[in-house]
Amino acid sequence: MRIILMGPPGAGKGTQAVAISDHFKIPHISTGDIFRHNIKEGTELGKKAKSFMDQGLLVPDEIVVAIVEDRLKKDDCQTGFLLDGFPRTVPQAEALDQALEKMNVHLTKAINIEVDKHVLIDRAVGRRICKDCGATYHIQFNPSNSGEACEKCGGKLYQRDDDNEETVTTRIEVYLKETLPLIEYYQQKGILVVIDGQKDIDRVFDDVVNVLRRDQ
Repeated sequence: MRIILMGPPGAGKGTQAVAISDHFKIPHISTGDIFRHNIKEGTELGKKAKSFMDQGLLVPDEIVVAIVEDRLKKDDCQTGFLLDGFPRTVPQAEALDQALEKMNVHLTKAINIEVDKHVLIDRAVGRRICKDCGATYHIQFNPSNSGEACEKCGGKLYQRDDDNEETVTTRIEVYLKETLPLIEYYQQKGILVVIDGQKDIDRVFDDVVNVLRRDQ
């Protein structure tokens, strides 16, 4: 099971990634996590990536792809993986295909969780986070039973500065514009699956699992 998971900010991609990873017993690979790991361990690739990041520059595709490829060669990826946050562009997708071909494997599915833009805005603007433990709530969909305090630790809940309608709208529009070519790329390859992310979290998960089970 080799999966790419896509979805705009607020689509619940992170929650689904963890659930899918647990269900199919495959590693959840976030590019952010493997970047941090390589930098912390001081690997050659990590040093190269850090040199660009320290200058506020984007890490070149060849380094990003090399870091991802190195991770996919680890033993825990032999039976599959879930990629989260990569690829972001068609050139990265093409490079990933080439890397997987060298490993004599291929992607099973590219899953795109779709949610209406207005729903995404409502989800983000209503989000509240605990200052102490980081637990996440929503004033409408998942309110804290302790009011403006975290029901887990009692910490004060707050709204992130960038969780406002204008910023969220821009963030979503940029994502959709950048991701459209990638969605078309996987659609042409015949492995794209579109999942309705506006359903209940458990129903979204069930839809994903049902699609993936057909390929087992």
